[in-house]
Amino acid sequence: MRQPRLHGVSLRLRLLALGVAGVAMALALGSLVLYAVLTFTLNRALDDGAFDSARAVAAMVSEETVPNPLPVSGSQVVQVVDSSGAVVSASMTADRLTPLLRPPELTKALAGERISIPGARAGLSGTLRAIALPAGSPSASRSVIVAVPVSDIEQSQRVLRNTLLLAYPPLVAIMALIAWRVIGSTLRPVETLRSGAARISGSDQDERLTVPESADEIRALALTLNDMLDRLAAARGRQRAFVADAAHELRSPLASMRTQLEVAQHLGEGGDLAADLLADVTRLSTLVEDLLLLARAGSDAGHPPVREPVDVRALLVATAGRYAGARVPVTVAQGPVVYANVNSEELRRVLANLSDNAVRHASSSVVLAVRAEGSRAVLTVVDDGPGIPAEERERVFERFARLDDARDRDAGGTGLGLAIVRELLRRSGGSIKLKDNPSPPGLAAEVHLPRQT
Repeated sequence: MRQPRLHGVSLRLRLLALGVAGVAMALALGSLVLYAVLTFTLNRALDDGAFDSARAVAAMVSEETVPNPLPVSGSQVVQVVDSSGAVVSASMTADRLTPLLRPPELTKALAGERISIPGARAGLSGTLRAIALPAGSPSASRSVIVAVPVSDIEQSQRVLRNTLLLAYPPLVAIMALIAWRVIGSTLRPVETLRSGAARISGSDQDERLTVPESADEIRALALTLNDMLDRLAAARGRQRAFVADAAHELRSPLASMRTQLEVAQHLGEGGDLAADLLADVTRLSTLVEDLLLLARAGSDAGHPPVREPVDVRALLVATAGRYAGARVPVTVAQGPVVYANVNSEELRRVLANLSDNAVRHASSSVVLAVRAEGSRAVLTVVDDGPGIPAEERERVFERFARLDDARDRDAGGTGLGLAIVRELLRRSGGSIKLKDNPSPPGLAAEVHLPRQT
């Protein structure tokens, strides 16, 4: 399907383009109408004056009281010619020998047409507009010719045309600027609603949008969005409650099963079956505990954890000590002492999850490090394993996310470790991102925490 020409352009620009185009066309049409009306009015006034003079001279011809020269008004040129085309009488501004109109032109003028002739016929510059009226008796017919210079009208037309052409572009530009400000002011409440909705969806907080006082479509939109947020919050609460209840109900039977399997294993009953089942029950218990932790962290979104200054480097050293017998060595890189303003228990859980993942996938080593960057404490957990493709690094933070590469071969993982990490960091005002580690090649988990200064 063919995409619209304005596809991808902001609503403000689209409204501006439509509004300015409409205003530009309206101004152009209004200018044309004004130009046509003014031209018609001036020509009509010119013709009316010429006809008034022609009727006055025709009356004098009928009464045989024609003066010589003929009286005129302003710059009019008047002649009285007989049926043979000879000039019988003329004004001071007219030629007394050569008629202003040729016979064919005179015929058309007597029929009611307005004839344009060169001003040179009357010794003038420019163009003359001539009319004619019959006069006299049938036996001595005469024709009264009145010509008027149109230079003043043409000058007025030029002035108006040039003024409109010069004023049109800046006027459209001014209208566009005004429209840009007005549209921006009109759409500002919509942008406020959009940014508020984005903030609420990103923070997972139990907030609502501010409803404007004006009784218009923006208020209706805000009310509709708030109603949607209420339904989403209720659904999210039901989901968390279900997960928490289900996990809680599973803890007791799993603990009982684990105890029985440990007893059976100790007594040597069931052969290897007890040991195999015990590993699965242990993994299931870990999954239940992770689900409970996620549910509680989400339900406590409105109650942030108690923060305290934590020596991150000391915590890294303690974490590395717990992996003394791991399949690969876990070491702490040299660096300064950095304090972070976080909840110590939640940070320990974050470090444990990241270290578990790194040890599980590393080829030969895992390195923990911390440094200070402005107002942030940056903690890194680096392994030299197969890494994660860039396009998959956001998806691994989803619950139960699985990859198709070597890092998918979890040995005891629940698929919730990184989801728990992100949720706990969010509660403490931190963040995490996965990056390539250039030397040695592998994956670096980079955690940003509020720094205690």
